[in-house]
Amino acid sequence: MARRERLTVPMVRDNGSLREATWDEALSRAAAGFNQVLEQHGPQAFGMFSCSKATNEMNYIAQKFIRTVVGSNNIDSCNRT
Repeated sequence: MARRERLTVPMVRDNGSLREATWDEALSRAAAGFNQVLEQHGPQAFGMFSCSKATNEMNYIAQKFIRTVVGSNNIDSCNRT
């Protein structure tokens, strides 16, 4: 089985093609996309799924983020299964 190479820099899509970008540009684009969804569809368009293998602290901050920053209560986890 061939070893797959991992990305070491952020990539962004321009005119259908991926290109390398700075972290600032990639994070700015991601934030702009989130803001666009919030403006067009509201916070209930967002959801988050957290992992049972994450720490309690990580799951806590994930739910805190989705509820306070995004404004959505749409959060679930495989912890309850």
